[in-house]
Amino acid sequence: MKFKIFTFLMVAATLSIQAQIKTPAPSPGSTVSQMIGLTEATVEYSRPAVKGRTIFGDLVPYGKIWRTGANMRTKITFSTDVSIDGNDLKSGTYAILTVPNTDAWDVIFYTEYDAGGAPAELDESKVALKTSAKVNNMDFSIESFSIGFGDLADPNSGTIYFMWANVYVEVKINVPTDQISMKSIDQAMAGPSSNDYFSASSYYFNEGKDMNKAKEWVDKAIELRKEPAFWQLRQQSLIYATLGDKKGAIKSAKKSLELATTAGNDDYVKMNTESIAEWSK
Repeated sequence: MKFKIFTFLMVAATLSIQAQIKTPAPSPGSTVSQMIGLTEATVEYSRPAVKGRTIFGDLVPYGKIWRTGANMRTKITFSTDVSIDGNDLKSGTYAILTVPNTDAWDVIFYTEYDAGGAPAELDESKVALKTSAKVNNMDFSIESFSIGFGDLADPNSGTIYFMWANVYVEVKINVPTDQISMKSIDQAMAGPSSNDYFSASSYYFNEGKDMNKAKEWVDKAIELRKEPAFWQLRQQSLIYATLGDKKGAIKSAKKSLELATTAGNDDYVKMNTESIAEWSK
């Protein structure tokens, strides 16, 4: 009896020690989030490594469904509705399944995302969107499988890219930034504050929309403040200059310069000084 108890305690101690052992995952997990305009896109995936192997056409066979990573299916979450290569996709979470080939990949946004591995075959009722992406062969190799976002200069679009070994594939994403911005502006204008007017004016100015409306709103933003800020006056001067009112632009810039000098903001001092000199010619 004593021997059995001793044996049980030894086994329990061994299991306890084993449970405390920590080793790194061969394909570490990763999460990448990106704001594309006003849409947040988040990818959760695992990153297998090349380790001297032939990847596409061997480890990842051509023509077969791939989980687009390792371990659990790679999944992506969009905070708003988006458009993928011109096709609409509702906000929410999807698995990203792919079918690699030599010249192009099928990229599939699949509603069944919380599962391991790739399905043996697609259930078409779970295919939310499917598109094709051209394969670009690179002259260097990426050791760890990588997913990221790029081409973010336009607030209404971006790309999601996949890189591994010497292969680069990207898919274009369009987001409803302008619609969201315009809706928020319309809502704010029902009872706007100085900051609301200023934000709306700045958006119209930066996106090249109706400059007269931008002028109306920036004037209102400054009117509603007891003491206008130098950055507001700077924006007012730029809008006036765009509309050809150099006299009004210089007047606002001089006020902005005075306040920026008092605040010790060298950037605005420099910008206003240069603009005044340009508009005075």
